[in-house]
Amino acid sequence: MLTLLLFLFGIFAHDADASVRIKDITRIHCDNDIDLFGYGLVIGLDGSGDSKGTQFTTQSLANMMERIGLTVETDKLKVKNVAAVIVTGRISSTNKVGDRIDVTVSSVGDASSLQGGMLLMTQLSSAEGEVYVMAQGPISIGGFNVQVDGGNKIINNYTLIGRVPGGGSVTRNLETVQNGGDVVLALYAPDYTTATRIAEEINKKYALSANIEDAATIRIKIPDNPTDPNNRADFISEIGGLLVEPDQVARVIINERTGTIVTGANVTIAPVAIAHGNITINIKSSPVISQPEPFSKGETVVEPEYQLSVDNEKARVVNLQEAVSLADVAKALNEIGAAPRDIIAIFEALKQAGALRAELVII
Repeated sequence: MLTLLLFLFGIFAHDADASVRIKDITRIHCDNDIDLFGYGLVIGLDGSGDSKGTQFTTQSLANMMERIGLTVETDKLKVKNVAAVIVTGRISSTNKVGDRIDVTVSSVGDASSLQGGMLLMTQLSSAEGEVYVMAQGPISIGGFNVQVDGGNKIINNYTLIGRVPGGGSVTRNLETVQNGGDVVLALYAPDYTTATRIAEEINKKYALSANIEDAATIRIKIPDNPTDPNNRADFISEIGGLLVEPDQVARVIINERTGTIVTGANVTIAPVAIAHGNITINIKSSPVISQPEPFSKGETVVEPEYQLSVDNEKARVVNLQEAVSLADVAKALNEIGAAPRDIIAIFEALKQAGALRAELVII
């Protein structure tokens, strides 16, 4: 399924219109943003919270109870329905007091799952300690973790990290960056080629002075009275609507937790041979009953007899010539029957061998 998606992406990526709006690949540089974090508690878990030995969880719960007027002994608290978490989020200068933002919740103790939990009110602050957001609300993990007798369990997705959609309330405005009277565009993905194309398009359209400061920054000097449009806001709006064709960096993104692989259309592979095979070892146990002779002393004994078998799958070898498109890569990996996990290992090995002509990013 994965290689089929990669193959289809490689076919249609070149057919689609590659032009995008400037507003979709840049932001106004005065729009500042910062990362926030805080420490909090998740309650309402069905026995999947931190163990009693997690000292910071029990201490946090005792402190919270004391704030609401209840004094409890820390050593007598049971925290199996409570988990300590780190809450993270990001705020922009475009977010105003009263706006809601999404926050991410991550377990820091030994909880087994955050499924069904509720995040208690948590302050999110900047690196300087200034509080900008108050977060609270039910957690969505997008999966489940079911444990049954005998230590068996069924897990769908990762259950120790979740999100609280709209769970953060902005309590303080973030200051904007002052750029004088100029408009400064910042690229989300810095690239000199893309920046050059944006500057050329703006200069061609408005005959202005759009200068490239670096791979991520374009400074536009606006005249005092631009004829069309007549005000700064409309002018910025029109710039955002201009179409350019961004240059694409060859990059492979791998998420090892979920087995997800996203590959850009410009990824190529040097001539290389790929071998793929597995060894499977099966051990079976059969009971052997040993009984004593008639009229003799002794007891019936049951002893296991082990049978060992080795299934050595024949390695599948593919000689991959110069791969000039994503479709070639997907087709070659599909020929050796590689699963998503196998493809991750193959890409990592190709990078180490110097055959992968792309940046490999593991998240």
